[in-house]
Amino acid sequence: MVVMSLDPKIADRLKRNSDGLVPAIAQQYDTGEVLMLAWMDDEALHRTLTTGRATYWSRSRQEYWVKGESSGHQQWVKEVALDCDADAILVKVDQVGAACHTGDRTCWDADVLEPVVGERPQ
Repeated sequence: MVVMSLDPKIADRLKRNSDGLVPAIAQQYDTGEVLMLAWMDDEALHRTLTTGRATYWSRSRQEYWVKGESSGHQQWVKEVALDCDADAILVKVDQVGAACHTGDRTCWDADVLEPVVGERPQ
């Protein structure tokens, strides 16, 4: 496998965890719907930026995966941004089908917690 390199201007900014990974949040580009959280290393981010397909690092399988390659539930990249601290990545995508491995549209549908709802002061 040929390892591609991430642009040094981006790589120098990234703040990775001890495994060399950065959390990546996938969001539906046109509705703002939060779809899933996955992980990227430099190579996964480079592939995402250069192929138009969301590519992640699977911590369980220890390999790269292009979202939808086997399921058909692809993510077509529309925009990618780093947060202000460069320790998280936002990938705005056009999601085809389910984003969650459970078959749900998003990974955030199942366990909605019941917080005390705060009110902004007048």
